[in-house]
Amino acid sequence: MGKGTDKLYITHSEWASADAYSASAGSGVSKPKATAGASFKRLPFNFCAVSLQPFRDAVCTADGTIFDLTHILAWLGKHGTNPVTGTPLKRAELIALHFARNEEGEYVDPVTYKVLTDNTHLVALRPTGNVFAWDTVERLNVKAKMWRDLVSDVEFSRQDVITLQDPQDVAARDLSRFKYIQDGASTLSPEEERARAGGVNVEALGSAGKVLRAKEAVEKARRERQDPNRNPALGANGAVVRKAVQTQESHSSRSVPYNAAQHTTGKAAASFTSTGLTPHTSGERALLTDEEYMLRPRRVKTKGYARIQTSLGDVNVELQTEHAPRAVWNFVQLAKRGYYKGVAFHRNIRNFMIQGGDPTGTGKGGTSVWGRNFNDEFDGPLTHDARGVVSMANKGKNTNSSQFFITYRAAKHLDRKHTIFGKVVGGLDTLSRLEKAHTEGERPVEPIVIQEVVVFVDPFEEFQRARRERDEAERAREEVRRRGGTEDERVTWTGKRLRADGAPEGGAEGGVGRYLRAGGEGGGGDEVAGRGDGVAGRGDGVAGRGDGFAGERDEAPPASKKAKGIGGGGGFGNFDAW
Repeated sequence: MGKGTDKLYITHSEWASADAYSASAGSGVSKPKATAGASFKRLPFNFCAVSLQPFRDAVCTADGTIFDLTHILAWLGKHGTNPVTGTPLKRAELIALHFARNEEGEYVDPVTYKVLTDNTHLVALRPTGNVFAWDTVERLNVKAKMWRDLVSDVEFSRQDVITLQDPQDVAARDLSRFKYIQDGASTLSPEEERARAGGVNVEALGSAGKVLRAKEAVEKARRERQDPNRNPALGANGAVVRKAVQTQESHSSRSVPYNAAQHTTGKAAASFTSTGLTPHTSGERALLTDEEYMLRPRRVKTKGYARIQTSLGDVNVELQTEHAPRAVWNFVQLAKRGYYKGVAFHRNIRNFMIQGGDPTGTGKGGTSVWGRNFNDEFDGPLTHDARGVVSMANKGKNTNSSQFFITYRAAKHLDRKHTIFGKVVGGLDTLSRLEKAHTEGERPVEPIVIQEVVVFVDPFEEFQRARRERDEAERAREEVRRRGGTEDERVTWTGKRLRADGAPEGGAEGGVGRYLRAGGEGGGGDEVAGRGDGVAGRGDGVAGRGDGFAGERDEAPPASKKAKGIGGGGGFGNFDAW
């Protein structure tokens, strides 16, 4: 029965081995079994979905996700989306919740006073925000067909019942499905981030505080060395300063360009696999064109403005460059080329929208500025929530060309189906005349023609102009640093002027040496020489004798030592007099 033996039993080590077998459990009985849904983590009903902590001022969304008001407002101010689903979310869409408590502070149903737990089916009423157990609402409202709030007597409808927690739908509160957790986004408010980034009481850390202080000093010195505004001429040693300048120049020469892409050029990989290419050993990052660089979402935040001149009046449009840069670029470039001049609106539906931008007038033509369809842009918080929203018309997903439409009313069913790139900010009376125009079916009886589209503010030209100004200012600062800094930076606190390499102007005549030279030329040389001899005499072992002892020795005249030590070429000599 045992392995390779005639034993009628299995030892413990054989039973615990990796290849053990059991008639009831099969092979691998010693291996741990993977449990389905092991990563499932359920969020309690009284916890905020952002901070993952018990809430104080509870609010919820239309789909029943509960947040704490303080934390969700901080998130909306930074992102503007629902942190759980990633869809756009506004402050006005939040519904304040009102939970009832008993004497012990537990959450209870306000009618039956049954304690609410993580296994209770919870619902809230949209008009009042009161929270009930579903059993109470089902028995006293739904089945009785009495559509009034059991606490405040406010009327509500069946659609106003919002499910906050359903025990049968545990996936709704699964933490692993929350989008911000999957993306690893920070949920701290600005105040919490500043508090977390604040300093530590180093004095209370003992020996560990010394390590932190040393690290802070090293980091401060590194920042000062990398500061582009620091004047290298203020160093004490010219050689050290020149080395620092060279190091700084080498770092600046390897700086990443502003339009560097996230991917490399691929030359290193191509040359590695092909002998017909020149070898490249560095992974250089590819450079984006100005157009590719600007057409990234949230890159250009300047709003554009244009006027659509029609046969019934003018309509002023504000272009949302930050959230739909490609659509705005396409519209602006086509308008500058005169693409829309003489093009008629081929579709006009009262209380819905008016559509145009097709030169053929059939609704099937039109092309973008790139000559092909471009993708949708749904990353921003823009929605079809008002009259006068300007969006791209398409034939399906990622089929935008030159056609666009202007809404006459809110059309929420078009959200995330059509790219919004502008809104009407002037000419609402013209929009009313367009809506009232007579039509046959969807086509206007009298043609409504776009006479011209005039671009007042091109956001991309403004962005490029601002970048050119910044680049020119940076080049001017670099030229000033190369010349040794400004006039004030080239003067030390002692009033000495420095050259670009850090050495003082005027050679080696400055410092204490000029006073020694002035004393020698003024007739005080003998006294200085006498003091020098005194030093030599002390070097022979007789301290405190000064000039008198030096005069008793048979040595070279003091004048030669004076000429060598002061009037010569400098240095210490060969120390024979010592």
